[in-house]
Amino acid sequence: MTDGSIDSATDGVPPCPEDIEQTGDTLFATGRGEGAVRLFLDVTTRHPDDWRLAVTAATIILRHSSAYDLVEAFLRPVLHRWPDTVPAWSLLLHVRVVRGDLAGSHALFAELLDRYPDESGTLCAAISTALLQAGHPAESLRILLRCFENGIVTPTLLKNMGIALFCLDRSAEAVSWYEKAEALAPTDYGITFGHACALIKAGRLDEGWPRYFNRHLTPDDRDAWYLSLPRLCPGDAVAGRGVVLFQEQGLGDTIQFIRFVPDLLAKGAHVTIVVPRPLVRLLAQSYPAAKVCETGTLARQNGYNYAAAIPDLPHIAGATSLWDVPAPIPYLHPDPDDIARFATLLPERRPRIGLVWAGEWRPQSIHALVDQRRSTTLATMATALTPVAATLVSLQLGAPRQEIADWTGQTLCDPMGSVQDMADTAAIMASLDLVISVDTAPLHLAGALGCPVWMISRQDACWRWGDAIGRSPWYPTMRIFRSREATLAPILKEAGMALRTWARNWRPARKT
Repeated sequence: MTDGSIDSATDGVPPCPEDIEQTGDTLFATGRGEGAVRLFLDVTTRHPDDWRLAVTAATIILRHSSAYDLVEAFLRPVLHRWPDTVPAWSLLLHVRVVRGDLAGSHALFAELLDRYPDESGTLCAAISTALLQAGHPAESLRILLRCFENGIVTPTLLKNMGIALFCLDRSAEAVSWYEKAEALAPTDYGITFGHACALIKAGRLDEGWPRYFNRHLTPDDRDAWYLSLPRLCPGDAVAGRGVVLFQEQGLGDTIQFIRFVPDLLAKGAHVTIVVPRPLVRLLAQSYPAAKVCETGTLARQNGYNYAAAIPDLPHIAGATSLWDVPAPIPYLHPDPDDIARFATLLPERRPRIGLVWAGEWRPQSIHALVDQRRSTTLATMATALTPVAATLVSLQLGAPRQEIADWTGQTLCDPMGSVQDMADTAAIMASLDLVISVDTAPLHLAGALGCPVWMISRQDACWRWGDAIGRSPWYPTMRIFRSREATLAPILKEAGMALRTWARNWRPARKT
C-alpha cells in the first residue's frame, strides 16, 4: 500500500485491514482526509465481500472526524449482509450516542445484549465509551456498575470507570480504578495517560507529573530538527546549556506552563521558546532574557543540548504539589503602547467586562464533542449575563465572532478586528475589570495577566482545574463556575446573578 493507493500483486486479493488503518491514519493526520475517504470507497467497492475493510474504514473516519453520516454509510451494507457483525453494531451504537439519540441507543444496547450475551464486554465498552465522549459520565457509570455486578471485567471497562469518576470530580476514586486497569494492561497508553491525569486532578502531582511526562508527544511541528535533541529531564544540569522549549499542545497549555521559564533562566540555561505566531510577541515581551521564535522558523544550528515540551516544565522544575506553583502574578506583560492604543477603542464607561463564549473548533469527533460542551453561543451567554450595569467587550475570535452581527441585546463593543496576536488581546485585557470566558486560551491569558476572570466550565472539567472547587492555585484571580450538567445554560444563569451583584459593588481601583 502506498500513499492513498493500494499495491496488490494479485487482483482480487483484499488488502489487510491493518494496512488500510495505517494509511488512513496517515492521510487524515496530514490533512488529506478526503483522500482517505476515496481510498476507503475504492477498497470497499473492489472487495465487497470483506466486511472487515468497511468496519475499518468506519473506525478511521470516526477516529478523525465527525462525519457520522459517512460512518453509517460504510456500516449499513455490512449489517445488511452480515447482520451478526458485532464490531459494526458497536460502531453504530457509538454513532447513535454521540448524535444525541440516548433513548434509541439504550434500546439498541439492550437489544444487542439479549442477542449477543457472549459479547457483553464489547458492547458495554462501546456504549460506555460513547457516553463518556458525549458528556454523559453518570449514564456511563450506571452501565459500568451493572457490568461489574455481572462479573464482566476488562481493562477497557476498568479504564472507563476511571474516566467516569474523573469526569464526575471523584478523582481520588478514579485513581484506584486506573490502578486496577493498569495491573491488567500495563502497556495500554490510554490507561497510563488517564491514570496520570487523574493523579494530577486529585492533587497528587508528585505521582502524576512523572507519569504525564511519559505521554506520547504531539508537537505542532513534528518535523522540527530539535525534536532529535535529548529530552530535558528533572535534575539535568542546564547552566550554560542551550534548551529549546516548544509548544506541544494548545495555546492555553503554553500560557499556563510557560511561567516556569524563569526557573530555567535562574539556573543559567540559554532558553529558546518555539511557539505559534500568536504567542511570539507576547512571550518575547514577557521573557526578554529568552529567545522567542515562531514554530517552523528555528533553523538547525549548534549550541543546543536539550529540548522540552512546554507542558513538561512543572515536572522539570520539581513542582510536586500545588504549593509549588509559582506565585508571581502577572507573569505575562503586554506592551504599554499597545495598552494605550487599544484603550482608545473601548467605551469610557466602566466597569468593562470581556466575554469569550466559544473555544476553537477541532475536527476529530472526540475533540469536537468536547468543544460543543465547553462552548456556548453569544446569545446564550449574553442573555444570561445581561442586563448589567457595565460595558461589555467581546474578546472572541474565529467563526463564533460572527454571532455578534445577530445580537440585539445590550451593546457589545468589539475591538477584535484590530487584534493581530495574543499580545494585542492582552493589551485589551489590561483595560478590563473582569473577563468571563469558557475554558479556552483567553481564559489562561487573563489569569496570567492577573486580570479578574470567571471561568464557565463544563461538567467534565479538564484535569488542571481539580475537583469541584471554585478557585485555582494556577490563577489566583480566577473564580470557577462549574456546570453540574451537560449544558452550560444553568451555570451561566448563576454567573449572571453573581455578575449583577459584582457590578453593583464594583468600585474603581485606587491608583498608587
